[in-house]
Formats: sequence, structure tokens, C-alpha cells
Amino acid sequence: MDDQSVRESIDEVWALFKETDALLTRLSRETDERFRETDERFRKTGEKLRETDEMLGKRIGETTANLQRLEGLFGSQWGRLIEALVEPGALRLFRERGVDVHRTHRRSESQVNGDNMEVDLILEDESEIVVVEVKSALKVWHVDELLEDLARFTYFFPKYAGYHLYGAVAALSFDEEADRYAYRKGLFVVGVTGDGLVQILNDPSFSPRDFGKEPPDRKKRSDDDAGPGPL
Repeated sequence: MDDQSVRESIDEVWALFKETDALLTRLSRETDERFRETDERFRKTGEKLRETDEMLGKRIGETTANLQRLEGLFGSQWGRLIEALVEPGALRLFRERGVDVHRTHRRSESQVNGDNMEVDLILEDESEIVVVEVKSALKVWHVDELLEDLARFTYFFPKYAGYHLYGAVAALSFDEEADRYAYRKGLFVVGVTGDGLVQILNDPSFSPRDFGKEPPDRKKRSDDDAGPGPL
């Protein structure tokens, strides 16, 4: 091969190299551009997803708050209705059980040093008092709250210090066998039927716990030793 042929071959290879390099450069630019476009789309999609999440979170929060307000309003109205059903016959029911109460007080409230206690219904005479917690659907934790209130009742209502102090729960329905739990804790259990009939569900042999005559250490103990007992 003469010098002219070698030169021509080199020129052809160099031209092909430059053409390939130009193609690779163009492809690289196009690839970078596509990556940038894809990144931008992902970024915009991410922003939209975040905005959607924030909007959904806000709406869910608002809906939950509204449901809680409605639930509280509904529960409160049911509670007041049941109080109105329980109060008229409560004195007679407890007198039939040997608790000689003659006066009722609904929604009694007391505040001491920034702490407060509200009682749904109080039945009393000169030496005995029955504190009644009224719920549309009674749960075990409602019973526990009442027991705590009874343990410190005379702190908020000192006028009843020295009284025989009994506790009672009244409800339209009982969840988690809360009625049996209340019975074992020494509480009266008052049932309200759908037709407005109110009755004490404890059996005639039931002996109520007197929270007013117990020493402080007894009030702090668990009452499971009261035995299951029937209703």
C-alpha cells in the first residue's frame, strides 16, 4: 500500500471516529435531558403526592374530630335520657333494698384545689347516700372510675363524711360483663330496659360495700375478694 492509500485509510477512520464521537455526544445529551425530564416528573409527582397526603390527612383529622363531637353529643344526650328514666323510681328501688333514701340530686359537682368531681345522681337521707353513675353502655373502665371517685368522694363532698356511702351503676346495656364486674366490686347494678322499666339487678342476698365506713388502706385495695356472685 502506497502513502496515498495509507493517508486515505487514516482519513476514513478519523472521519468515522469523529462521526461516532458526535453521535455519542448527541446521545449523551439526549439521555441527560431525558433523565432531567424524568427527575422533574418524579419531583412534581412527589410534590403532588405530598400535597395529596397533607390534604387527606387534614380531611381525615377534620372528619375524626366531627365524629368525636357527634359521639360525645350522642352519648351525652343518651346519658341524660337515662338519668331522667332512673331518677323518678330510684328512691323507691333503693328503699325496697333497705337503703332509706328520700332525696335526689342530679349532676352534682364540686371543685377542690383545681380538681373537680361530677356525680350523675345522688340519693340521700340523714345518714346514707348512694352515688349513681349513669351510662348508656357501661364498660369496665367506667366501673373503675366510679370506684376511684367513691374512694375520694368525701374529699370533694365533705358534708357526707360519716355517712354510709354506697355506689351504683345504671345503664341501658352492659359491655364486657361490666354488670358482673360492678357486682363483684360491691356496687348496685341498675338496669334500664327499652320500655323504660328500671330495676336493681342484684340478687336479694347481695350485700353492698359501704365505702364511707372503710379505712383508707381498704379503699386502696383491689376488691376481687368480694367473689363473683350472681346478679
